[in-house]
Amino acid sequence: MTITPMTQAFIRGAEECEATRRGIRPHRLPKRVRDVFADQQLQAMEVQPSGVRVVVRTSARQIQLVTHPHRIAYPGVTRPRGAVDLVVDGELLATDRLTGGDAIEIDLATGASELVPGSPHVSRFENLPVGDKTVELWLPHNESVELIELRSDAPVAPVAQRGPIWLHHGSSISHGSNATSPARVWPAVAAREAGVDLRNLGFGGSALVDPFMARVIRDAPADVISVKLGINVVNHDAMRLRAFVPAVHGFLDTIRDGHPDTPLLLVSPIFCGLHEDAPGPCMIDPASIGTGQAQFVVAGDGDADTSQGRLTLTIIRAALADIVEKRDDPALHYLDGTALYGAQDAVDLPLPDALHPDTASHELIGQRFATHAFARMGLSGLGVG
Repeated sequence: MTITPMTQAFIRGAEECEATRRGIRPHRLPKRVRDVFADQQLQAMEVQPSGVRVVVRTSARQIQLVTHPHRIAYPGVTRPRGAVDLVVDGELLATDRLTGGDAIEIDLATGASELVPGSPHVSRFENLPVGDKTVELWLPHNESVELIELRSDAPVAPVAQRGPIWLHHGSSISHGSNATSPARVWPAVAAREAGVDLRNLGFGGSALVDPFMARVIRDAPADVISVKLGINVVNHDAMRLRAFVPAVHGFLDTIRDGHPDTPLLLVSPIFCGLHEDAPGPCMIDPASIGTGQAQFVVAGDGDADTSQGRLTLTIIRAALADIVEKRDDPALHYLDGTALYGAQDAVDLPLPDALHPDTASHELIGQRFATHAFARMGLSGLGVG
């Protein structure tokens, strides 16, 4: 087997790679952001490489990726392990579920944490198609990994950037919560459907209209940009309407400083019965701990008066649509998130934890996004959709 050490030349969809004693660790946010905005939730989410993949050109029939996973575990709450997906010439062929690695176990009742060390993991894929091909190994969306080496029965080479770059920012749903593997996260589904090169800036619990995130988007290469805002603002109870509207305007203004004419899509939240008409905050229902399926509930007063500016998803959607309508920006578009997953979808494919879609719903959202965003929102001129 040919052994190839991991370098950033083989990585797609990451901002940068940190050198570790084992190899490299992909990051989705630049070091300057990680150093200054040291929120623990954001730090934990950005290092989970949702949308990041190892990409090579090779004639190999066997390929192995050696990683050292790192994950957060909650005793009493069942969470599927991360996975590495094999995609060859755009087709998802196989999934390898991670084992081993290090775990930080957090007691939801007390907040106490404990490090449980483990061993590296080898993702083995055999019987790859004959001939020269592009192989993508999509890294786990719900665990961080150190990349150690690639083993193959033929040489591998980096692949030059090709195709339009789609940069997407969103919440845990964009990050991939409840999807069973990384290539099944809805932005990954949409990217393969449309033939674009994904950079996923979806961060669980962290789509909060942060100015630094707008600057990251401003400074990043992109041929098309989408920003999905609202659900985290509501379930954190982070803003009132008076603060939210100018914050979104400022977020868009900053993006436009670096991308004045780039097609930009503002997307409102998908349907979520928990917060359609009830303000946040929300939390995990303590009664669901230990049942194997965590459930989210509204922690505050669900009947609180929204006339004082408290936000619900219904209010958020109206505000975002109005923002787009009032801006003099022909390259700015609005997409109602309920066109991706609506009230009837919640009946047919209910959210398992009342907040996040399952794998089938991720597939549905991804396919619909490819249709609505790239074909119906005036973005097909980029050669996508």
